Amino acid sequence: MVPAQSGLIVQLIGRTEFTAPQDVPFETDAVGGQALAEFAGRSIYSSWERAVPATASNSGFLLHLLQVGHLSVLEHSSATFYLRGLSRSVTHEFLRHRHFSYSELSPRAEPQDVVEPAAIGADPVLHQRFQTAVAQARTAYEDLLDGLQQAGTSRPDGSLARKQARQAARAVLPLAQSTAIVVTGNYRAWRHFIGMRATEAADVELRMLAVALLAELQREAPHVFADFRISTLADGTSTAASPYVGDG
Repeated sequence: MVPAQSGLIVQLIGRTEFTAPQDVPFETDAVGGQALAEFAGRSIYSSWERAVPATASNSGFLLHLLQVGHLSVLEHSSATFYLRGLSRSVTHEFLRHRHFSYSELSPRAEPQDVVEPAAIGADPVLHQRFQTAVAQARTAYEDLLDGLQQAGTSRPDGSLARKQARQAARAVLPLAQSTAIVVTGNYRAWRHFIGMRATEAADVELRMLAVALLAELQREAPHVFADFRISTLADGTSTAASPYVGDG
């Protein structure tokens, strides 16, 4: 589990397991998703003998796949994360990446704390304006919720009415509301996400999330993600890039 920034928690909760078939002469120095990716790549030509020294190891073989852009074998292996302390603004952007599976905290749940953008928090005047706006939105939410719940007291489906009241009242809450989400993706999808969202041009909160995910993935599958290099900008935030990441 990685507390990547104030309030943000990135936790790896699921990973690929691999068991080599007993009737295939396949051995490797890796386990899990990295071993499966190698097996899938070697199975294409039944190249079990490891005749080329540069690609004899798992790291060498996977590096070669990255260099030549043969990334389809990375789709067999996946990682699942439980992410907390990020804003709904960021998850709205995250959900645009269609090759992931998502399970997000319901909008009918009780409102959470807010995630204040770093650019606002760094300025005392803007910070106070933000806090005032958040407090006003929360007051409006509670007023609307109270009215909607009173209107729903006469309905026979009381439990459903209460849930619907919370969902309707949430319309006035800011996108800065904190949320939690479970995300599953294959290695290729994670590489693409990081390549797109860990750049300097990306939204700062989303970029910090991408870099934090990369740090976890480099521990989980270093041969697949070690080509990414993390660097620090003048403002203290981080970016990440790889020479092997393109549109594919």
